Amino acid sequence: MTMTPDSVLANMREWTVSPADDDAQYSLASYRELVERQGDGALWKGEHPAHLTSSLFVLSTDLSQVLLAFHKKAHMWLQFGGHLERADSSLADAALREGREESGLSAFSRFSDQPCDLDIHELGGGFGSMCREHWDIGFVALAERDAVVAVSEESDDVRWFDVDNLPDAGAGDMYPRVRAALAHARAKF
Repeated sequence: MTMTPDSVLANMREWTVSPADDDAQYSLASYRELVERQGDGALWKGEHPAHLTSSLFVLSTDLSQVLLAFHKKAHMWLQFGGHLERADSSLADAALREGREESGLSAFSRFSDQPCDLDIHELGGGFGSMCREHWDIGFVALAERDAVVAVSEESDDVRWFDVDNLPDAGAGDMYPRVRAALAHARAKF
């Protein structure tokens, strides 16, 4: 079943998630307002410059490491994620799909269908005029550290990093989002 604005809003009413950035000027209510205001335009790339995305923080089963990809367009280390697709049944399903596609992992030890954080970020010109702002919803999965990973065509590299020693992310600070993912994993798993 394809996501609809109504199904996304129903999911959002069940969540108690907030931005990892304590200084953020947005909240889950802001996300609901975006979907209520834009309808389908909030879900699908190309219909509105600001739209939802879904991402996956892949942590090692002992919670000591995070698997990141060096994104080709963004030129920085990031969690796995991206645009929603019409075949996705939910935002959580989109995060799992993105995680599999971009990490090469075929399975995860654990997955939480409740999001760990929210993050709105602006994009550079290389993403096109109808893709200017991602309203990202982050989810968490655990994977075995020795699982085989693969680099997708969207990335230049995929690598494990110690959660306390993340790479320089370039334009952004990954620590708040990784900390939110860790806190979520500790609470849910």
